[in-house]
Amino acid sequence: MRTMGRAAICAAAGLMAVVAGPIGAFAQNQLSEQAVVKYMDYAWSLTPQKFTTPDGKTIEIDRKQRDKVMVPIDTAREVIMAARLTAHAQTCELAEAQVDNYRSLMLREEGRKKWTDQQLVYISQLHLTVVMLLNGKVKLVEQQGDKQVVVEEKEPRARKLTEEECKSVREAIATYVKGGPPLTRADAGPAAQPAPAASAATPAATKK
Repeated sequence: MRTMGRAAICAAAGLMAVVAGPIGAFAQNQLSEQAVVKYMDYAWSLTPQKFTTPDGKTIEIDRKQRDKVMVPIDTAREVIMAARLTAHAQTCELAEAQVDNYRSLMLREEGRKKWTDQQLVYISQLHLTVVMLLNGKVKLVEQQGDKQVVVEEKEPRARKLTEEECKSVREAIATYVKGGPPLTRADAGPAAQPAPAASAATPAATKK
């Protein structure tokens, strides 16, 4: 498991109730700017220094120039909202919807033609961070008298959603995907995997 410093604690400790709230409330864009900033900080703490894309391209993250990697608040809020749907789709075992939702998000951002490779990696990491939070892969533990954030490599402990909630998730994702760029055969369905990974760590993404 990986342990992060105190700077990441705020997101894990104070924002779970916000992002895990009712589907309808979340859809109304109720995340405050302060909450979004805390999620952004937390995602930054988990962003790998080096990331290798599926096609073999290596992207170096310049951790000394954070401002050049960050994205605007409104963009981050959209990413967090999409990530919540991805997490709930995972909980509902809607594998195809989960992947399609993530790919629709990334195609939208790639299509803007305004983000650098580093920013696209960060956007993906912000999405992953929210998914990990909702699926129980992040927790606070005591280590030598101090609280630390730990990312655990094990099965998620997400709350089981009702059949009606899962139906709402499926419908919300279908609407979201329909409103974005058309997914190609390569983009859609289980064959396309979220990046950097569906778990906390991956051989392709390492943090130094």
